[in-house]
Amino acid sequence: MTAAGPLPVTVVGGYLGAGKTTLVNSLLRQANGRRLAIMVNEFGALPIDASLVEAADERIVSLVGGCVCCSYGEDLVSSLAMLEALAPRPDHVLLEASGVAFPGAIAGTVGLLQGFALDGAVVLADAETVRGRAHDRYLGSTVRRQLDQADLILLNKCDLAGDADEVEAWLGEAAPDARLLRTTRAEAPIDIVLGAWTGRAAPPAAGGPFDHTQGYAAAALDPPEGAEPEALARILADAAHGLLRAKGFMRRPGGGMAAIQTVGSRWTVTDAPADAPAGLICIGLEARTDFAALRRAVLDC
Repeated sequence: MTAAGPLPVTVVGGYLGAGKTTLVNSLLRQANGRRLAIMVNEFGALPIDASLVEAADERIVSLVGGCVCCSYGEDLVSSLAMLEALAPRPDHVLLEASGVAFPGAIAGTVGLLQGFALDGAVVLADAETVRGRAHDRYLGSTVRRQLDQADLILLNKCDLAGDADEVEAWLGEAAPDARLLRTTRAEAPIDIVLGAWTGRAAPPAAGGPFDHTQGYAAAALDPPEGAEPEALARILADAAHGLLRAKGFMRRPGGGMAAIQTVGSRWTVTDAPADAPAGLICIGLEARTDFAALRRAVLDC
């Protein structure tokens, strides 16, 4: 672990054409000062929009707002180490997997590396084609495994699918442990995909005045004194509360600070700097998250 704490890594997966590249570019446009490092398989088909590229050298492409992009090919570990050594260091790594890769395998590698913290696996699903591909004799195993390994599923291209309700219901059975969000053009709030809610409204997406925060709600919670961080994390990750993301810091009963993160039903608790501000931010859908019930559960922790 470095003095700045582990570098968070979010894995983005999903079958070919699901919208991973579109999501990456949308998140870059929402960065708003956050230094993102984008990792992709190949530079030959660089997924970053030309309008976001500032300069390039052999291994690193400089992007607007202090963000960078690099290719990792088969050397994932050394590429991550290269990003961690940058000055200034990135705030977050967004690792785009290939369309046939299994995000769980990549996430497992990240979870074993010192100096890095897995921030979750986000998998995009094409609302038009995901069910058909999942039942295809050649593609089905890959698609189903990708969905099963997701912490958060973005059901994308809902504007092109006439049966989005049926697809969402099917996904609820195919990947019961994942949270699910419907998206169009892979437009999802950066603070749900990456966590680290800032309280600031996201900038409009390119091509229109899309409000990335519409339909979502965030609540600040004060961790109760004397509570164990692990017990609190389990409450926040309980599907009954409907949270999409939760992140923050709290003081351990025996002293010292702990960082809490939840992505769907997965949670982590790690050591945090002594001067980290105590407090939690929880994000959910306005129509599905009962923050009053959540506050009661937290107080009873």
